[in-house]
Amino acid sequence: MRVIGKWLGRIILAIVLAAVVVGVWKREQIERLWTVNTLFDEDRIVHNFSNMGSAFLTAPLDRGNGPTSPLDYGAETTLPDGTEAWITDRKVTSLLVMKDGQIRYEEYFQGTGPEDRRISWSVAKSYLSALFGVLLDEGAIDSIDDPVVKYAPQLTGSAYDGATIRNVLNMASGVTFDEDYFDPKSDINRMGRVVALGGTLDDFTASFTGRFAAPGDKWQYVSIDTHVIGMVIRGATGRGIAELLAEKILHPLGLEYDGYYVTDGAGVAFVLGGLNFTTRDFARFGQMILQNGTLDGQQIVPADWIAESTQASAPTEPGKIGYGYQWWIQADARPGEFLGRGVYGQYLYFDQPRGVLIVTTGADRGFRGDGVHDGNIEMFRKIAESL
Repeated sequence: MRVIGKWLGRIILAIVLAAVVVGVWKREQIERLWTVNTLFDEDRIVHNFSNMGSAFLTAPLDRGNGPTSPLDYGAETTLPDGTEAWITDRKVTSLLVMKDGQIRYEEYFQGTGPEDRRISWSVAKSYLSALFGVLLDEGAIDSIDDPVVKYAPQLTGSAYDGATIRNVLNMASGVTFDEDYFDPKSDINRMGRVVALGGTLDDFTASFTGRFAAPGDKWQYVSIDTHVIGMVIRGATGRGIAELLAEKILHPLGLEYDGYYVTDGAGVAFVLGGLNFTTRDFARFGQMILQNGTLDGQQIVPADWIAESTQASAPTEPGKIGYGYQWWIQADARPGEFLGRGVYGQYLYFDQPRGVLIVTTGADRGFRGDGVHDGNIEMFRKIAESL
């Protein structure tokens, strides 16, 4: 019995030591996975959205060596009735309102501040659209009607084989992809785990083989389409998205702080939702878009691309919300009204005729509720009209 007990003790000790070794070896992956699983918890969401770099692999977005472009303050503004209640109800963490290039209101909530680099979520898609427009104008990409496999051959034989760049810009690839953020088994949440565990998004994207419609026939919001745009850009240029975005878009903007992208295990930028900037630096990008691609007299993004990409060109249902090339357009949109939109309350709202830009970051766990988005747009319109 003593011999058996001795060997049993050794076996248990070996198992414990092996578990410790595996735990240390995989500690970072385990921590990232735990963060993904608790990312949106009520008591952690605000902190997490300002500290994505502590939980995920990242790539820096260098602001460049140029001077910071000024964001001057204009006349003091009193926001319309109901704004305070909306800020509380929608768990807004920052609100910045600009008119004619001047800040008319700027405030931070829930313990956040002006130096916090907040996660963009799907507002990042609109940044990628702007970058794509620059590269198309430069001739790096021949046509938006080229097949995606021309630039991303890894997708040959996948559900994206046969889709054009226009299709993925419009979210009309027809690829079957479950975007349910609240289902842990959904494709969008499986994608999150790929990022957390250091997998590769290119391989994940190439694994999809099913379609619910032929490319170009129907619109359905499919975030993985944006990753395909990133694959096209990387294939066409032989360069990474972070490097290109910094050079072509960020450096001319005169940002105040460096930003960063969340990346997968291969260092590939999470282009569909992984940008992290301060609210003011989101506003610098937004002001450039508001001004048809110009800032301080420099044409950063072609004006005709902004005009085209912010039109409701996707095959959405008649009378429903519209979609362009990674930009949203309300069903009842006024001329020059469009937006970048991310889950949990991230917005870039544009009213070009009024010269108004509104930037919000948030931690709104009720963002998918009935009428919430339309209520946000109503609030933005009231603010714009009050200036």
